[in-house]
Amino acid sequence: MADMDPVVIEPIVGPETLDFLEHSVPEPARDAVRESAINVLSKAIPPSSETGDETGLVVGYVQSGKTMSFETVAALARDNAFQIVVVVTGTSNPLFEQSTGRLRVDLRLEDSRRERRWIHFPNPSSEDATLQPMRDVLVEWRDAGTPDHLKRTILITVLKNHTRLRKLTQVFNALDLHRVPVLVIDDEADQASLNTEVAQGQESTTYRRLMALRQSLPNHTFLQYTATPQAPLLINIIDSLSPNFVQVLEPGEDYVGGRTFFDDAQAHIRLIPPNEVPTNNNSLTEPPATLLEALRVFMLGVAAGLRESGNRGNRSMLVHPSHLTVQHQEFYGWVRDVFDEWKRILNLPDSDADKQDLLEDFRQAHHELADTVGAALPEFDELSARFKSAFLNTRVLEVNARGGRTPQVDWRSMYGWIVVGGAAMDRGFTVEGLTVTYMPRGVGVGNADTVQQRARFFGYKRGYLGYCRVYLEQGTLAAFQNYVTHEEDIRAQLLEFQTNGRPLNQWKRAFLLDGRLRPCRNNVLQFDYMQGRFSDDWVNPRVLLTPDAVLIANRQVVGDFINTLNWADDQGHEDRTDLQRHQVCSDVPLLPVFEQLLSNMRITGTTDSQRNTGLLLQLQKALEADAHETCTVYRISGGRRRRRSVDETGEVTNLYQGANPVYPKEQRGRIYPGDQAIKTDDVVTIQIHTLDLMRNDDLIAENVPVIAVWVPARLERAWLVQQPQT
Repeated sequence: MADMDPVVIEPIVGPETLDFLEHSVPEPARDAVRESAINVLSKAIPPSSETGDETGLVVGYVQSGKTMSFETVAALARDNAFQIVVVVTGTSNPLFEQSTGRLRVDLRLEDSRRERRWIHFPNPSSEDATLQPMRDVLVEWRDAGTPDHLKRTILITVLKNHTRLRKLTQVFNALDLHRVPVLVIDDEADQASLNTEVAQGQESTTYRRLMALRQSLPNHTFLQYTATPQAPLLINIIDSLSPNFVQVLEPGEDYVGGRTFFDDAQAHIRLIPPNEVPTNNNSLTEPPATLLEALRVFMLGVAAGLRESGNRGNRSMLVHPSHLTVQHQEFYGWVRDVFDEWKRILNLPDSDADKQDLLEDFRQAHHELADTVGAALPEFDELSARFKSAFLNTRVLEVNARGGRTPQVDWRSMYGWIVVGGAAMDRGFTVEGLTVTYMPRGVGVGNADTVQQRARFFGYKRGYLGYCRVYLEQGTLAAFQNYVTHEEDIRAQLLEFQTNGRPLNQWKRAFLLDGRLRPCRNNVLQFDYMQGRFSDDWVNPRVLLTPDAVLIANRQVVGDFINTLNWADDQGHEDRTDLQRHQVCSDVPLLPVFEQLLSNMRITGTTDSQRNTGLLLQLQKALEADAHETCTVYRISGGRRRRRSVDETGEVTNLYQGANPVYPKEQRGRIYPGDQAIKTDDVVTIQIHTLDLMRNDDLIAENVPVIAVWVPARLERAWLVQQPQT
């Protein structure tokens, strides 16, 4: 990874990019997609460079258009003389084929009316008849007599599999790539690419193959595309896959994601009760009532969709019960049997009692849909008249790899789809026209990135959002709700680095994250992290003995800050000692205190540093919510020095003075309640202590400023801070 600020080039928007934008990008999104691609490629290694490598991170939302983004970057790379574009995509053949097929369509590789600007090699190997065609293409680029528009760009799509990556590296090693600029795009970069054996000091196979691949390319830029960037951001910053720059993708207006589904109203969310969630202790013997409700809501949506659009497009339902294929089979059997039974009943005469009961159930679902679809929802009688067509145009399909290969969905063959499956649809799998999701599975081990990747129900669906429903069990619902806060926080931090053009190795790895979630799988992380939240807590450093340079700097920070306030004596019992008499300033704006004092204090202990970063993160979020937040500031003992003992590591034995008197119990704290009671309960309170540090009765440091901060419960936020990397 580069150790300096990214080099900026000025990409030219040429005919390939313009054609791609015109034919493959909706008109309202073209300007934003183009500018984003320019920003990404501007940080690439210049095509004219002989050698160099760069790693960038491109972050979008789930189902928000990341593929369209990297296709645009690929088209722009062709316009700017990148001779090879590699897309590492899919950890399974269905995902690889889905991505490769879309690339071929969107880049119009099969359009005979276009010039041959690309030559595509899927999963190439040196045994294939590919080396000579590749060499011929590279000769075209070196030949000054070949017009630019006749120079083809090599497009390689390769499965994210160690065998395929090894074969591709063999191909590159067999070519002369001197002065050949290469763009490598790693789709779903947080999955499979990273080193899962870093804690053992070894390299996992796929990671090792990616490293070898990169080493075979003298001039290349490696772009990591993902909606869940936690793992790439938390790996060691000296790792080759640790990104140096970032681009945050903004979705189009029709996109609906976590902020829409999990807002305060949650109009599209339905809770699956515990007794309907399959677990080891709760075996289900029949389809749950919420599953039947979800099926009715979906089929009404299919009928409405057919009415509105004929049989163009798709409407789909996803049933995601578990990672276990045995539960897929069970739910698939229920859905198929219910579907077939309903279809049979709906073909009975109108006078039949079973048909009337079923229609009444559908009528209730229609009432429920009216809450979100509104006046656009057709009358029930009109929709029920279309049930026969809706059922005939809907197929139930189990999607998993139980048979050795995950079946592909031929979306063009049918309008309505009910797909039942698990891990095969966790990540990267696109469910066309998804309206209803039924997910009774829990959060598992609680990896935040894995949970979020299950949100296949996000996407560009504002036009039919009213028909969308997401059925979740309570734990998964809470995880999605908490993830929204985490995702927006991390995107905001990354966007700041993008805007300022700062390299990501300067980013302090700290963000909001609920303590019930882990950021990602631990086996890719070399450095530990701390998760916590402060709520009616005092926060102060424990290691007080610091290097002289830190001590001098902290004295200056505190001294400058103290001079900005007008102090008054605090109130208390007349029998207090001098060390129990403090100075105070109330209703002090928190923002300047945060900027001038708290952010500038240097903390040396590793644990203290992580806790202090969590504190600053909570206070920063409080100020973002209310810039007029105030605090109370105490100058403990009026600035007079107290003596405190520290152990061999420099850690204080006890910072706070206790209550006076201690005994008898009914008199405890009558004269002095103790330092920790010196606060304003519902307001941030800052205590400035001045200490002389002792060890075994010897003075080892004097005039040591220490800051303690009270965080009220109303400002509680959960956070994660990674151990500083050295």
